[in-house]
Amino acid sequence: MPVSFPPALGLFLDLLRCPACRTRRLRPDRGALRCPAGHTFDLARHGYAGLLTGARATSGDDAAMVQARDRFLATGGYAPILRAVARLAADAVPERGTVVDVGCGTGYYLAGVLDRLPGARGLGLDTSARALRAAARAHERAAAATWDVFRPFPLADGVADVVLDVFAPRNPAEFRRILRPAGRLIVVRPTGRHLAELRGRVPAMVSVDPAKEQRLHRALDPHFTAAVTEQVEYALELAGPEALDLVGMTPSARHVNPADLSEDALLPGRVTVSVRVTSYRPR
Repeated sequence: MPVSFPPALGLFLDLLRCPACRTRRLRPDRGALRCPAGHTFDLARHGYAGLLTGARATSGDDAAMVQARDRFLATGGYAPILRAVARLAADAVPERGTVVDVGCGTGYYLAGVLDRLPGARGLGLDTSARALRAAARAHERAAAATWDVFRPFPLADGVADVVLDVFAPRNPAEFRRILRPAGRLIVVRPTGRHLAELRGRVPAMVSVDPAKEQRLHRALDPHFTAAVTEQVEYALELAGPEALDLVGMTPSARHVNPADLSEDALLPGRVTVSVRVTSYRPR
């Protein structure tokens, strides 16, 4: 039986382009998306479009990481970050704007932005099929599709009012290509103080590169100029299970042996959340 067409994906048919042809539009056809040249892309029964070819469906965050992220974000521990992102997005998006979240994960930030913008539509891109199952259900005006940030995006030029990049890899040239001239790129990244207490207790956790800001500037400077930067920093009281989920939802989950997460390391305690949120204008 053909998979039903996700209604939110219909909001994006005018913007999507065939990943193989790069120029032809896609149309729904019996549980798939198909271009006039015959390239076909399946619609998953979980509601997202499988546009990424040549990559394993299990790439990106695995089931355990997605479950940990869902549980932690549901506690509201990162709600101040979401509010900063949504506020900056609202300053840039017209009444019926388009938001593209690259590396969207479970769609938490995209859904929060759309809640702030009642006339906007959103598209989440990620390599993780597990995460996209959640992203496809995150908001009634949000569609989701598999895609790799390092490939040319399956979108027409100049279609997005806002591109979100929250704790995700970056492709500055493609961000610039898909943004409208008056659009904004919103980037969230950790400072050196982010989760410092947890990293002190669990040495195998991934550290923050001291040169991260300089590298970000060098990568974005040919395409963007910073309009406004907000530093979001606060103390977060964590119970042991919440700390375990916070470690488990980050890239550190791939490096930390579960046996190293001792009871002492994850005792209830205070953890510093510290990130920078910058809104960039296209050059």
